[in-house]
Amino acid sequence: MSSCGIYTFGNDYVYDQLIALLNSIEANVGTDFPVCIIPYDQRLDKILPEIRARKQVTLYDDWESIKEWDQFVKEVWASHPRSKDVNGNRGFWFYQGNTHRKLVSFNGLFEKFVFYDTDSLAMKPLNNLFEKLDHYDFVFDDWEHIKAEKVAALNIPLIENTGIYKEKDIRPKLHCSSFFGSKKGLFNKSDLVNFKKQLIDNREVEWINGKAWWDEAALFTYMTLRSERSFFNYTLSSDGSERTGNCANADPFVNIDNVLYNYEGLKPIHRIHYMGYSSVDFARLCQGEDVNIRYQDVFLHYRFLKQPELKPKVLKPPSFWIKTHRNIGKLTQKIKKTFPI
Repeated sequence: MSSCGIYTFGNDYVYDQLIALLNSIEANVGTDFPVCIIPYDQRLDKILPEIRARKQVTLYDDWESIKEWDQFVKEVWASHPRSKDVNGNRGFWFYQGNTHRKLVSFNGLFEKFVFYDTDSLAMKPLNNLFEKLDHYDFVFDDWEHIKAEKVAALNIPLIENTGIYKEKDIRPKLHCSSFFGSKKGLFNKSDLVNFKKQLIDNREVEWINGKAWWDEAALFTYMTLRSERSFFNYTLSSDGSERTGNCANADPFVNIDNVLYNYEGLKPIHRIHYMGYSSVDFARLCQGEDVNIRYQDVFLHYRFLKQPELKPKVLKPPSFWIKTHRNIGKLTQKIKKTFPI
């Protein structure tokens, strides 16, 4: 068992993103830093050879733990008022996702760990973050706490009405789940039983905002708030050098030798998060298509770090006919979801 390590998701659908992330971890965190890949689903044929080829990378294979978290989340979401939509009592399509499986990291290999979403690139070492885990149970680096009330992960007015928490207690505890540090065992079987009692029997599932009920980050936020464990968010640090951006589609960065820094003050960032871009876009980018992803040159650098001969030399935009065909396909899929047979 390792004292410190990294978790991420993996399956064949995110193959290019996973390779880029693993290469960025080797380059910017540590060559031999242990990484464990949590299977998003059973589509693993392409990524398994890559895992075997890297001595520091393993596949999470405790399927009992995965099933326990799957069942926990299924029961919780089924109890939420929005578990069935208003049009024909159909469950929302995103209800069936497995993003909650990142929470099996609490039952995993590492005493202290950091989780990266696969649509990220590591940009600097984690020494400081692991040091903070000597003093805090959870460490985050995101700006969820500034979101408007109507789109926040938790229903702040409803929670305030219970008399248990005030907004000033809730706001700093709002966080995302795309990047976080924590410790093994903080959420165990007994905790899940207690959470289900609070969420389902005591109807605290309604604390989760209806606009975010299906998002594992919202459930995770509820759990960290209700557990009342110690918490640190870099974006709330009293040290201004620790407050940076991280989103590719929102924050400006400076590229210095394929390492990104916060535009203001050239502050090092933990990771760049390509939130909002699909895995299909990255697959097309790796095939030489200009898909207009911000900082796509940085992504290509890490994706082909070990295979520079395969890196596209020129990026070309898709033709008018290809874009038209894709738009028709998107429209067809939208119609099928809206009017299922």
